Amino acid sequence: MTRRTDVVVIGGGQAGLAAGYHLRRLGLDFVIFDAQAEPGGAWQHTWDSLHLFSPAAYSSLPGRLMPPQPGETYPDAAHVVAYLTDYEQRYELPVHRPVRAVGVHRDGELLRVETDSGAWSARAVISATGTWWRPFVPAVPGRTEFQGDQLHTVEYRSASDLAGQKVVVVGGGNSGAQIAADLAHGTDLTWVTLREPRYLADDIDGRALFDHATARRRALDEGRTDTGGVASLDDIVAVPPVREARDAGRLKAQPMFTRLTSTGVEWADGTHADADAIIWCTGFRPALSHLGPLGLRGPRGHIPTHGTQTLAEPRLHLLGYGDWTGPASATLIGVGRPARDAARRIAQLLR
Repeated sequence: MTRRTDVVVIGGGQAGLAAGYHLRRLGLDFVIFDAQAEPGGAWQHTWDSLHLFSPAAYSSLPGRLMPPQPGETYPDAAHVVAYLTDYEQRYELPVHRPVRAVGVHRDGELLRVETDSGAWSARAVISATGTWWRPFVPAVPGRTEFQGDQLHTVEYRSASDLAGQKVVVVGGGNSGAQIAADLAHGTDLTWVTLREPRYLADDIDGRALFDHATARRRALDEGRTDTGGVASLDDIVAVPPVREARDAGRLKAQPMFTRLTSTGVEWADGTHADADAIIWCTGFRPALSHLGPLGLRGPRGHIPTHGTQTLAEPRLHLLGYGDWTGPASATLIGVGRPARDAARRIAQLLR
């Protein structure tokens, strides 16, 4: 039996909850499918020492300020999970879990969402599955030869798991810097980056990044020159643990190696570093396999959108995947505006 609703939201993390908030305010009938067994989205799966870039008040979803965490300027991941759990309950959002969407299909005037617990038909769909579930590891020569452990960011938990080992951390973004700083004390660390690490000024945090992304959106809306958004800034927010490790001289990056060997990594000049483990902090790709039946991907795998609305299927919106679906839309504070815009467009469509 296929059940029916106005809107299906796929994903119960921060983007899905923000969408639910605005759909509820517009009086639409909707359901949210969350593949996770518990609230909190990807935040419940991060490494132990992860903290936000911004104070709590600047890390909030629409309608509900995140309360400060006692003793912390920048809340940790557990505090975010507690906030998202409370947010979901406070607004009585209809989250069904664990429910995994396996395919979205056109079905006449409706979209049919097939899940592992049955099918739903909807007049519109918001995909808000994020990127955490699709980690990217580059095809480096020799990767299958390495005999040690290989982890991605999504699998790293604690420095204590690797204490005393030779560890290579690959990646010059925030995850790479934070995990390298985490490991700088108790391991023999080699940090490898494609280019020299670029730190933002020490007084810049997520508040400034959001303001920069918002200024870019305003400039584009007014027909002015593209400022480049957050991507035009440097790569690493110098949160306190990163700053401390950097200033102590424990975060010295090496250039990218050319291949892996059975015992470690090797550079073009033949220099070799032994490794017990390699941690790939090399980013993510949008988790969009459930949209495959719609055939929306372009030649390079990108789904063209106007804002959050997909061009080839106006009943479908993409939310929270990065700047291409709304400025700073992959952040807690940044997802509110594109979520509001998506909900309003859907309400107009349904009318």
